[in-house]
Amino acid sequence: MPVCRQFVAGTLFSSVEKCAELRSIHMPAIGITGGIATGKSTFCQSLREILPSAKFFDADDAARQLVDLEEVKQELLAQFGLGIFLRSGDLNREAVRAIIFQDATKKKALEQILHPRIRRQWSVEADRHRKSSEFFFADIPLLYETGGETLCDRAVVVACSQDIQLRNLRRKMEIERAGAEAMIKSQMPLEEKIKRADHVVWNNGDRTVLAQQAASLAHLWRQEKWTTV
Repeated sequence: MPVCRQFVAGTLFSSVEKCAELRSIHMPAIGITGGIATGKSTFCQSLREILPSAKFFDADDAARQLVDLEEVKQELLAQFGLGIFLRSGDLNREAVRAIIFQDATKKKALEQILHPRIRRQWSVEADRHRKSSEFFFADIPLLYETGGETLCDRAVVVACSQDIQLRNLRRKMEIERAGAEAMIKSQMPLEEKIKRADHVVWNNGDRTVLAQQAASLAHLWRQEKWTTV
């Protein structure tokens, strides 16, 4: 076994134990989740500004890329039929969204097609990035629903009041209140995610308040000693 040598205040230290300790240090995988339209993307953007060298994985972006793969299209065709495709052959995302938020069975079928693939992608990236000197963040809306928290060193839930969530969702999707409420109801209750979280950030104010919480967490994580133990 190689001997590790380190100069400290002009003194040379040689220690096999120190080598083992250094080899065990890794950077964490931190999961970011929450409810639909609670501000996960905004929180991640704040973290990007604070930690510009960090690596970020976005499950929604991964899903958008996956549905363009031929093998995934074939599975979607078998499960949902031709009605979810445009004449161009591209996926009609609005049609899929309408189906899954009205039919829990179809929603589960879509998740079974996409989420194992998404999980493999980000778990591989997380493992690779542990050997770097920077943080890895995974923005996973269904983190708890898919058991993804078991792959994380920490999990952050971005939360907000129900009124703000409804307002954000209606503005984002341009839908009526009843439709927004149905979409929120189809997900795991936000209260349950809050109970499971290592950290909870609240997005009831303006972006400055959210950014301050991101800065506080970044400072906390920088102070921690991350090891495989």
